[in-house]
Amino acid sequence: MQHDEDHFAPMLGRAVLAAWGDMPRDIQEALFEIAVKDRPGDRDALAKLLHERHPRTVHAS
Repeated sequence: MQHDEDHFAPMLGRAVLAAWGDMPRDIQEALFEIAVKDRPGDRDALAKLLHERHPRTVHAS
């Protein structure tokens, strides 16, 4: 089961990145918080990546 998760997680992650700008803000915020929950040091870098890929994305401060 872990192998399946490790295999499919990058695929799902790429799909989320591609669709990010089309997602409702509450979904964006929930996914973002889950993504950085155990990696607070990556918070700013992920926010920057998302903003660069989807300039109209609004991030809460």
